[in-house]
Amino acid sequence: MNGLKILALSTLTALTLGSCERKPDPQPTPTPTTGNGEVGFEFANVVGSTDLVLNTGNYTNAAGESFTVSKFNYYITNIKLKKADGTEYVEPESYHLVEADVPASRHFHLKNVTKGSYTSASFMIGVDETRNTSGAQTGALDPAKGMFWSWTTGYIMAKLEGSSPAATTADKKFVHHIGGFTGANSSLRTVTITFPQTMEVSSAKELSIKLKADVLKWFAPGNVTIAANSNLMSVNATSKTVADNYANMISVSSIVLE
Repeated sequence: MNGLKILALSTLTALTLGSCERKPDPQPTPTPTTGNGEVGFEFANVVGSTDLVLNTGNYTNAAGESFTVSKFNYYITNIKLKKADGTEYVEPESYHLVEADVPASRHFHLKNVTKGSYTSASFMIGVDETRNTSGAQTGALDPAKGMFWSWTTGYIMAKLEGSSPAATTADKKFVHHIGGFTGANSSLRTVTITFPQTMEVSSAKELSIKLKADVLKWFAPGNVTIAANSNLMSVNATSKTVADNYANMISVSSIVLE
């Protein structure tokens, strides 16, 4: 009889302990992955072989004019990545403003880029006609950025400001605001970056594209001088020449998977 009591007590104890054991937490259902990846763009502003230093750096252009830079802004828009099979990934709402005095603006990312093998990237320097004729907008296109002329003349595609002994203004400052999106003097320019080899975009690694923008290219090979253009803020043959020049200011530092 005592044996039966002991057995019953042992069984009850086991059941009690078992009921007190912590059940494992339910595991979240994994989020499905697309395998798509990320592409980063980083711009370094330079003057020839040296980094651009605002306000204090002293430089010399092709015409032999010494100058300093206080502002250097340009729009990078309509980014497209071309695949080996000829198809393209087009970034939606692709408008980025690079501002030399805003370090965070010089580095941005394209999210959820379609996975695949890519051979090149292209982008526009400037703001396309559609957005130029849509009035003042938000984000990178916000007029508060100081890159919007008016509802009729649209956006400034790129600007360079500074000072120079060659400037004809009383304060020796020069201002170059380049705009215009239609006609013979349009300042819109497209840049294509060819990758050194086919680059695979996937969720495993980020494709990092590091570029340089050379201020000296603003003045040459087209002979744009500060003396003759201390205040360049209209759409004309000279602003077109500057646009032809800055179309060549972008060069590749590195294109790697990180």
